[in-house]
Amino acid sequence: MERKTLSVTGMSCNGCEQNVENALRSLDGVSRVEADHQDDTVDIVADDSVSNDDLTAAIEGAGYDVAA
Repeated sequence: MERKTLSVTGMSCNGCEQNVENALRSLDGVSRVEADHQDDTVDIVADDSVSNDDLTAAIEGAGYDVAA
């Protein structure tokens, strides 16, 4: 398992956190997700088969942006 932290822009409330968390949990290989709209971050624990591109696509698909 690997822990990653991504910067996510566009989250402004707890509902936004839930949207991002649900999008990431839908990916196979993701075991834990915790988004924080106040820090604009999401912490992810996933196996090595989950790429940063997969994570970014899920977040963007939920309507948020990943900062470079």
